[in-house]
Parts: sequence; C-alpha cells; structure tokens
Amino acid sequence: MPVVLDPDAAAVYKAFQEAGRPAYETLTAPEAREFYRAARVVSNPEPPALESSKPIAIPAPHGAIPARIYTPKTLRKSNGLAPCLVFLHGGGWVIGDLDTHEVACQKLAHEGELIVISVDYRLAPEHRFPAAVDDAVTATQWVAANAKQLGVDAARIVVGGDSAGGNLAAVVALTARDGGLKLAGQLLVYPATEFARTHASHREPETSVLLTHSVIPWFAAQYLGDADGSDWRASPARAKSFAGLPPAYVLTAGADPLRDEGDEYAKLLKDAGVAVTYRHFPGQFHGFFTMGKLLNQANVAVTEISAWLKTLG
Repeated sequence: MPVVLDPDAAAVYKAFQEAGRPAYETLTAPEAREFYRAARVVSNPEPPALESSKPIAIPAPHGAIPARIYTPKTLRKSNGLAPCLVFLHGGGWVIGDLDTHEVACQKLAHEGELIVISVDYRLAPEHRFPAAVDDAVTATQWVAANAKQLGVDAARIVVGGDSAGGNLAAVVALTARDGGLKLAGQLLVYPATEFARTHASHREPETSVLLTHSVIPWFAAQYLGDADGSDWRASPARAKSFAGLPPAYVLTAGADPLRDEGDEYAKLLKDAGVAVTYRHFPGQFHGFFTMGKLLNQANVAVTEISAWLKTLG
C-alpha cells in the first residue's frame, strides 16, 4: 500500500517533480551540494531572532572542524550555565552543511532555550567513513571538555541530528557511553541506522522528495567506499548493546524509506531499558524537518522536540 501524503507534503512532492530537478545520483557530489543548498531558500522558515550566532573552530587531528554556536535570547541557566545540543546535519554524509540546517538549529535554540552547536563534519566522497564519525565524536568530546568556557552545563549536553546526522548522533551516543562520557540525551530525526536496506519501507512506492530509493545506494557508495556497512559505527542498529544509553527522542516519517529503521531502533532502545520518546509523522516524507516554510508539520516537530529537550533539565 502506498503511503498517503498530507496535502501540503503532496503539493511539495508534485512541485519538486514538475521542477525537473536532476536526481542527486546523476550529479557529482559538489553539484549535488549546490542543488541541496539552493533548495533551502524556498523551504526554510523565517529564522527567530537570537542573541548571537558565531563561528567556532573545533580542534581535531586533521586540523579543525568548523562549527557554529547559536545562543538564544532566553537561556535555561543553572549556576550560570545552559544546556547544549550538539547538532549533526543530514544529507547522506555527502551533502548538507551549516547553512542548510541553520534555521532548524536557530529554531531549536530559540524554542528549546538552549545553546546549539552545529558541526560541519567532513563529507564523502572526499572523506569517507569513518571520517564523519570521527569528527562527530571529536566535536562532542570537545564541547564536553570545554563546556564551562562555552557557557554550557556539561551535565546537560544532548547530541542530535537528522538522517545521516541522526545516524552520527546515535553512534556518538554509543561511543560516549563506552568512553564514560555521560550525555543527557540523543535526538534522532528519521535516522539511518542500518545499511543492509532490508526493511519493508525500502520497497514501498516512491513518495520521498529528497531520499529516493535510487539515491540511497549512491549515498552509501560515496560514504562507505570499500568499508563494511555492517560496522556498528556505520549501522548503529548492529551495536552489541543499547543498555545505558541516554534518553532518546526518535522521529520517523511515514513516506520515508528509513521509516522502519527508525522504528526498529526505537524498539531496540526501549527493549534495553532506555527512555524513548517516539514520534511518527505519517503523512510526511524524508527531509520535511527543515521545510517549515512549506510544511507546518516541520514547525510542529521543532516545537515538540524543544519541549522534550526541556524535560531533560
């Protein structure tokens, strides 16, 4: 049975089809990045007014990881320190950057009343797996180690992201647990969790705008190269244990090839005793989260996630 899109999502899907936009898998990675970056102009909602938005450079073995720190006008401070969301953008590990997800991060900072640090991890195919994982882990560890100087409460750091960023966030949460870094939560917005692509949602009629059945293998090939997708750092659903992980917010979309992966991952976490808030948007497609100008459900998602972030302290 095909998934029925919400009327607004169906209209956006039709508009994308009629626009004659080239499929990402027919482009080079740099060309795909430009198309993805350009789309934000028509789909991102108006940004809220913040106290500040500043570039920062996070030290890493290969040099520095660019990042951006968003500080809202109202912060939930405790002893002068605020909670923080380390955000990892989506884009199949190939496209996406600080700009494509800027408004989403700004809205989360504003509504969640917390500091958001968006991380510009290295992209494939120039930097294949596990470069993105290494950068995501390094950035999160650096934020924790330098929390006080950043105005961040080290006990209230959450890692999160959408799609490929959700994949990285799940891996960071696992790595932090194993390394003794206690995170306050993990935000997984339609995360990719399993490279095998055997779930039923990978065989449904096409209803996604940004993540088609044909582009998924292209993203995977760009990211993994000759690496093994069964490595838990690529497919976090293959981790040996999910016990002891921080509370999770898992969001899935009905018209999304990754829907069943996210649903399964939420169950794996729950079965391991992890506190899970699960939210399903049945009539939306993969990628809707950043499209608040066109899809009001994206704004609903931001508001609900912000409310969840506040429950973590």
